Amino acid sequence: QVQLVESGGGLVQAGGSLRVSCVASGRTFSSYYMGWFRQAPGKEREFVAGISWSGGTTHYADSVKGRFTISRDNAKNTVYLQMNSLKPEDMAVYYCAASRRTWPVTSDDYDYWGQGTRVTVSS
Repeated sequence: QVQLVESGGGLVQAGGSLRVSCVASGRTFSSYYMGWFRQAPGKEREFVAGISWSGGTTHYADSVKGRFTISRDNAKNTVYLQMNSLKPEDMAVYYCAASRRTWPVTSDDYDYWGQGTRVTVSS
């Protein structure tokens, strides 16, 4: 089984930067497409960024493109989300997720989820 644990959330000012991490257990981490989702208070969970098993393909929501960067280190069983130029609308709980599919389309295509790490952006 795969277990995901996020960390690195916290309080930052608008315009600042933060990097959240997700550590996965299991020897088959590299076989999973990894994604980051977020959920703001009163909002539905939304896709933020995703990365293929090799790291060669990435996808970003339009709202974060150019500001956020997803990466993975399979040797460390870790996926990262570097967040720059943070805006108040980025404030949410960020969730790490893993999918056994080559290219998951929706949140229903992800098989494992972390507990989330909270990111607060002050203005």
